[in-house]
Amino acid sequence: MNSELSHKIYFASDLHLGVPDLSNSRKRELKFVAWLDNAVLEGATEIHLLGDLFDFWFEYSHVIPKGGVRLLGTIAKITDLGIPVHYHVGNHDLWSFGYLESELGVTLHRTPIIKEWDGLKCLIGHGDGLGPGEIGYKVTKKFYQSKIPQFIFHCLHPDLGIRLANRLSRNSRAAGGKSGGEFISSSNENLFKYCQDRLSIDPSINCFIFGHRHIPLDLELTKLESQNTASRYINTGDWITHFSSAKLIDGKLTLLKG
Repeated sequence: MNSELSHKIYFASDLHLGVPDLSNSRKRELKFVAWLDNAVLEGATEIHLLGDLFDFWFEYSHVIPKGGVRLLGTIAKITDLGIPVHYHVGNHDLWSFGYLESELGVTLHRTPIIKEWDGLKCLIGHGDGLGPGEIGYKVTKKFYQSKIPQFIFHCLHPDLGIRLANRLSRNSRAAGGKSGGEFISSSNENLFKYCQDRLSIDPSINCFIFGHRHIPLDLELTKLESQNTASRYINTGDWITHFSSAKLIDGKLTLLKG
């Protein structure tokens, strides 16, 4: 294969650093850092972090949440090597206002993007709020994306604001739960429905890669008449219970379960 067309792309999501406590969070952080280091050793040409690496993230003017320094340092080291790192913000780290880009050198994405490697066209993102239903969540997310709650939270002292956010996180499904409940069938998956609907608009997409769901999934989408091959929906799972990820090497996409 032509080396100019050969790529090694790595995907992972939902580390949720900060829950359920410092000890468990540190263990997961070290595992994730080892995964990143191994991706570099294997010759990664690009890394996509699909959101919710932190259970809570907010950038004050001169303060960021405590913890995660090993992860942040490793990401900075990777971008310093010239390896592109893409950060797709999730619902737990959507309050990012420039620090990750300026200090770590990542490329930040707030909506799904399309990339093509070795002839494989992929749509990539965190995945929250996509697909039918979840009207309440979608309204809440839109509110949190507005300037009003961001300004109010910014006015709180960091110790108070972060303590409040961490307390709410302890009751969050992210402390071990699955966003959307247990997997029942493809037809019950909002993201699967989103992929199928998007595929009807753009049948050239070969695979959809998301996080958020906290369950590693590799599902075949219904083949359309205009397609030569069926498309796939891959969910990278999480680094709370599954320690799963995905990689795309020389045009072959693989879901890796921990």
